[in-house]
Amino acid sequence: MATYKKRGIKPKDRKNQKAANTESTTAEVFNTLDDTASKSEQWIEKNSKLLFYGLIIVIFSILGFLGYTKYIVEPQETEASNELAFPRKYFDEALSASSSDIDSLLQLGLDGADNKYGFIDIASIYSGTKAGNIANYYAGISFLKMKDYQKAIDYLSKFSSDDQLLGPTALGAIGDAFADINQTGDALDYYEKAANKKDNQFTTPLFLLKAGKLAMDLGDFSKAEKIFTKIKEKYPKSDAGKNIDKYIYSAKYAQ
Repeated sequence: MATYKKRGIKPKDRKNQKAANTESTTAEVFNTLDDTASKSEQWIEKNSKLLFYGLIIVIFSILGFLGYTKYIVEPQETEASNELAFPRKYFDEALSASSSDIDSLLQLGLDGADNKYGFIDIASIYSGTKAGNIANYYAGISFLKMKDYQKAIDYLSKFSSDDQLLGPTALGAIGDAFADINQTGDALDYYEKAANKKDNQFTTPLFLLKAGKLAMDLGDFSKAEKIFTKIKEKYPKSDAGKNIDKYIYSAKYAQ
């Protein structure tokens, strides 16, 4: 019986067909791009005035921001920083003064004197500046040392900083103020916030220890043990870690 081979497309024909398909697809892509470009040009031409005014607004906004920064913000920052030097002098003197002079020096720092602003005025008048922000910190610490705890909390709460020491110290000082007015729950919260603000070998174990002691006072011995154990494991060489075993045992056996 005779057999016949089925005729199909020769390899050469397939190659030609594939090339033709590719050329057709490429042509379609370029036609689409040309059509899109044409529509874009028409839209730009139609909205040229709107785009021009939009560009003008952007340019003036940038120039306005740069001008505001250079001619208003920067001079105000410099002025505020210069004003801060006066009350800080009294604050620094108070730290080394005898107990009888401390409050009067701190009060001078808060109120100012000789036509110079104190921390309170600087915090208010230059509230948007770095110096105004730091004035809140000094005011808060001053009120804390003068045992005016509510004002200390108010001013320290207005202060914000990502500094490695100042940020945690301000939160811890709020904790101290709450502890001194027997709001122990709030004090514990702020001690924990202070400990977690910036992880370092000084403020973190210091405020963890305060938090642990306060947890003991509140009868939360399990929490206190966890806090003390954390100090032992992570900060054994810190001042808080030196005698931490006795606190761990106290918390463990009080449960």
